[in-house]
Amino acid sequence: MKKFEELTEREVLALAISLEEEDERVYADFAEGLRADYPGTASMFDGMREEESGHRRRLLELFQKKFGEHIPLIRRQDVRGFVERPALWLVRPLRIEAVRKEASTMEVETRRFYEKAAARTQDVSIRQLLDDLATEERSHEERALELDKEKLPANVKADEEQAQRRLFVLQIVQPGLAGLMDGSVSTLAPVFAAALATQKSWDAFLVGLAASAGAGISMGFAEALSDDGSLTGRGHPWVRGVICGLMTAVGGIGHTLPFLIHDFRVALWAAGLVVLGELGAITWIRRRYMDTPWVTAALQVGLGGVLVFITGVLIGSS
Repeated sequence: MKKFEELTEREVLALAISLEEEDERVYADFAEGLRADYPGTASMFDGMREEESGHRRRLLELFQKKFGEHIPLIRRQDVRGFVERPALWLVRPLRIEAVRKEASTMEVETRRFYEKAAARTQDVSIRQLLDDLATEERSHEERALELDKEKLPANVKADEEQAQRRLFVLQIVQPGLAGLMDGSVSTLAPVFAAALATQKSWDAFLVGLAASAGAGISMGFAEALSDDGSLTGRGHPWVRGVICGLMTAVGGIGHTLPFLIHDFRVALWAAGLVVLGELGAITWIRRRYMDTPWVTAALQVGLGGVLVFITGVLIGSS
């Protein structure tokens, strides 16, 4: 995997062609999936697909003029800085809210790519085309934010019109939620295994503290090194890493603190209640910011928590 800064002008253009082709096909799938229920939005995606096709033709013409007929294969997954896209376009039925957010995210990412590529390009004609495309992608971004607003519920429409909300989710909520889920769930087994094995609150507290700190450091580094955020708008990698690491530690320490209570049984019951509160908070966050249905979020979070908790109980009781 290459860093963006290592790409030559030839590779930048080849990557741009690949991105436009992918976006064109995604918009075509969005249009097809929405046509029955949202014909107006489907028509808008058809127009955006045609514009992406026009971008690709302009890039192809300039590439052939500058570098010849052969276009090297270079894709988004070959360059560090891009985030893997969920295959939302394959889901049926398509949800208009999810499609709208995904289209906006795609346009932000592509615009940032063109802006960054233009800033480091020396060739005048290439820089001019990249600047022009960045401007056009900005208009796409604005159109994506306006997609079929009349078909959205009033509360969703009011919230999602704010671009800052999307950035907040990308830069704060996602890494924080990943950390909170990992810390709250993964540390259940060692904490409760130690508690049941030793029957001592202080021993369980020390195990929980060590597990929470270790998980926080590990998750923080994993998040910081996963994506540099330069092309995706996800923010500085180390800021996301700190957020993820802190939330991981908080998730583990939450059900560890009750073991400071001297009475073991009281501490054990208090820790169990804290676990329920943590899982409830995770479920609420997934519903509030990730648009996950309440039942689905509760089942997913609850199932993971129960399995890890049972693992800890079985190990501690053996």
